[in-house]
Amino acid sequence: MQQLNTFIATYFSKLHMPTVHWTDIVEIIILTFLSYHILVWIKNTRAWVLLRGVTVVAGFILIAAIFRMNTILWIVTNVFSIAAIAIVVMLQPELRKAMEELGQKNLFTSILPFDAGKSEEGRFSDRTINEIVKASIEMSKVKTGALIVIEKEQSLSEYERTGIDVDGIVSSQLLINIFEHNTPLHDGAVIVRGNRIVSATCYLPLSDNMALSKELGTRHRAGVGISEVTDSLTVIVSEENGKISVAYNGELERGLDAERLKARLSEIQNKPAEEKKRRLWKGRSRNEK
Repeated sequence: MQQLNTFIATYFSKLHMPTVHWTDIVEIIILTFLSYHILVWIKNTRAWVLLRGVTVVAGFILIAAIFRMNTILWIVTNVFSIAAIAIVVMLQPELRKAMEELGQKNLFTSILPFDAGKSEEGRFSDRTINEIVKASIEMSKVKTGALIVIEKEQSLSEYERTGIDVDGIVSSQLLINIFEHNTPLHDGAVIVRGNRIVSATCYLPLSDNMALSKELGTRHRAGVGISEVTDSLTVIVSEENGKISVAYNGELERGLDAERLKARLSEIQNKPAEEKKRRLWKGRSRNEK
């Protein structure tokens, strides 16, 4: 018994408990945060399928290592660097989108009040919302196809340059005239920045999302495509059935009426919180009456 106690005392005396500093705790939190968001990103992209394939290959490599299959291990060692580059090339669109989303987070502006002098109207005025809604409803009634891209934080200058400069105040009459059949500007998209239509007949990237319905045409795929690569919101009026849709963050919401469309536009208006509360209160008061 005495020998056991001596052994235990000697064993524990040799153990060295590491000193934990506050920086170590911060590192653990940062790494946990990054690991979680990387896994979420992988789950929502094609990288998830690729990761499953890599897991299968890793399983075969482990078996080869256990049974000392030297030829396979030699091939893996020499191909590894090429495979890493190939993975980066295959995931280039997803990696680019992830970096763009990171740049759109506005981490510093959420801490420092750089936008203290922001207009009470927000990104665009209530009048602009009403004019876009009015034009969309009127075009929906006569089945006039339309594609209206509304800029948020991320600049759309790259796509603006593909069209024709307009630089006019947003109005329902102007939007309807632009998308009227057989007019020079009806083909392509209109880009709205603030309270102005800056460009028309703009070309947009088409979405390759296989989950989209096969009945959707180029106009809807272009609307979803621009929402996948930028933070913009796109209003789409179908030429086939007159239905109004909204594309945002790579998602397509179809069959909107005037109230729902107005609500979607108000969500990205970025008005000050107090102004939103006042507007909500006014809406409730009108409903009660």
